Amino acid sequence: MKHILLTILALCLLLPAFAQAANRITGVWFNGEKSSKIEITEAKDGSFIGKIVWLREPNDAAGNPKLDSKNPDSKLAKRPLLDLQVLTALSYDGKSKYSGGKIYDPKSGKTYSAKAELVNNNTLALRGFIGIALAGRTETWIRTTK
Repeated sequence: MKHILLTILALCLLLPAFAQAANRITGVWFNGEKSSKIEITEAKDGSFIGKIVWLREPNDAAGNPKLDSKNPDSKLAKRPLLDLQVLTALSYDGKSKYSGGKIYDPKSGKTYSAKAELVNNNTLALRGFIGIALAGRTETWIRTTK
């Protein structure tokens, strides 16, 4: 009986630490080119999502907000880039690794599978790929503020 109680107590103490480790990815990140800032938050289902919260050049040449013009869906191509969700369903795997997500590239209008690894508290290696992770590209995101 003592072993069961000790096991339950240990689990209760360790679960918040596991959740805290997973949440280290949350915050605001510069993309690799430092042309936008993406805010990563935890979704209701426990996965992580990211949306564009800042653009170096938020307006087009006419002074209008930039739109998701490269999107192949004509209805979606009229969305503003600011507040556009570009990262979805990224799940924590443990030991600073995340997988199973999707990353949308508004420059090409394409969506890729995504995985990420926190290199340290301020550096995120995000890999977008099609099919297998070997056939992809890794971009380094740097933590910043809004």
